[in-house]
Amino acid sequence: MAKSKTAAEDGVVTIKKYANRRLYDTERSCYITLEDLGTMVRDGREFRVVDAKSGDDITHNVLTQIIMDEETRGETLLPVNFLRHLIGMYGDKMQSMVPQYLEASMTAFRKNQQDVRAAFDGVLGSNPLAELTRRNMEMFQQAAGALIPGVGGAKAKDAEIAALKAEVAALKAELAKK
Repeated sequence: MAKSKTAAEDGVVTIKKYANRRLYDTERSCYITLEDLGTMVRDGREFRVVDAKSGDDITHNVLTQIIMDEETRGETLLPVNFLRHLIGMYGDKMQSMVPQYLEASMTAFRKNQQDVRAAFDGVLGSNPLAELTRRNMEMFQQAAGALIPGVGGAKAKDAEIAALKAEVAALKAELAKK
């Protein structure tokens, strides 16, 4: 069966969601599950989910559902305070800036992840975790200052520093075990 022109041109698989909540992969011509979509995300496979009846793009809703399913299945990734702050941003004057900030933060996090992996392969200097901590602190300070100057003051920065130090300590402990 031939792929649709759009999927062939941009490499994005179209997934159709039917009223009965079933998902149909148009590239492989089979029904799939939300878990399959999660695997596609982890594998870096691009897809778009459309409502089979209306043709509306519902990718955002489906990705949110995958996160909800993952969060209820086991160890949570999103802390309660983060979720509270995120919900609090809806309707706020700064709401329009949140998606770009989160995107930039995730991009920086992914880059740091790659740097840590590269460090283990001997690419970086003798103390890669210290450099990553320094860069993370700079990024968070710049982002926080750009979005909400003066909000939170020293206590918020101290709490953020303590949280980052705890993360670094946990990473070091995990690395020491390996």
